[in-house]
Amino acid sequence: MGTKPSDRKVKVVVRNKKALHDFEILQKFEAGIVLSGSEVKSIRQGKCSIQDAYCIFEKKRGKSKRNNLESLELYVRNLHISPYQQSNDPKYNPTKERKLLLHKKELIRLKTAIEQGGLTLIPLSVYFSGPFVKLELALVKGKKKYDKREDIKKKDLQRELSKKVKL
Repeated sequence: MGTKPSDRKVKVVVRNKKALHDFEILQKFEAGIVLSGSEVKSIRQGKCSIQDAYCIFEKKRGKSKRNNLESLELYVRNLHISPYQQSNDPKYNPTKERKLLLHKKELIRLKTAIEQGGLTLIPLSVYFSGPFVKLELALVKGKKKYDKREDIKKKDLQRELSKKVKL
């Protein structure tokens, strides 16, 4: 019998720290990602960057007669995975689009939220859940400059209070 997703060991490979500063996180999702074997080995070595990555929706490739929302696929762009050293693929593109795996209901919910609310979908972290590579996605809203300044002030106040409490 297989292990449940909640029983698997989680090993975080990369986090997007800048996203927490630049965006207000509204909701988080977990998605699988379609990778080749050499890409998985490269991620295990930590040679991955999600600094400029973002997610987009595209219609399924090929001819489909379904309605607009049911024929959706989610892709991540600018996810940089360096080539694996022992691999000898000369045509490897480190920033190619990679397909994300989510349930159809989640895809529809995300698509409608993005269209109606002017929100963005970005990756927060890449991690291993057991043998599987997962991507933590967040539905976010961009922060204004004054919001960022307020957050910095709050952090400074909390830091000062914690120093005073320790004394």
